[in-house]
Amino acid sequence: RVGLTDYAQNKLGDLVFVNLPEEGDDVTAGETFADVESVKAVSDVYCPVTGMVGRVNEELLDHPELINSNPMEAWFAEIKEVSDKVELLTEDEYDELLSKGV
Repeated sequence: RVGLTDYAQNKLGDLVFVNLPEEGDDVTAGETFADVESVKAVSDVYCPVTGMVGRVNEELLDHPELINSNPMEAWFAEIKEVSDKVELLTEDEYDELLSKGV
């Protein structure tokens, strides 16, 4: 499952719209696969893996604010047939990176 991190949703502010990929879409690591609109900005969301969209969290289309309230559960899409991964981090590795101000 892929989506936004807590850090990203905090930086964006209150989300008011999300544009998700379609089931069956091919996605490429490092390329845009969704976009979000907040009260502050519109932002592209980049896919961390290459594969095919297997399922989309359609609840976010009507309730994008769920991303702000629980980003770890408000995933955007499940990716199948993963073949390429951008340098993925564990949650602990990501938290350590943020603590260094990167």
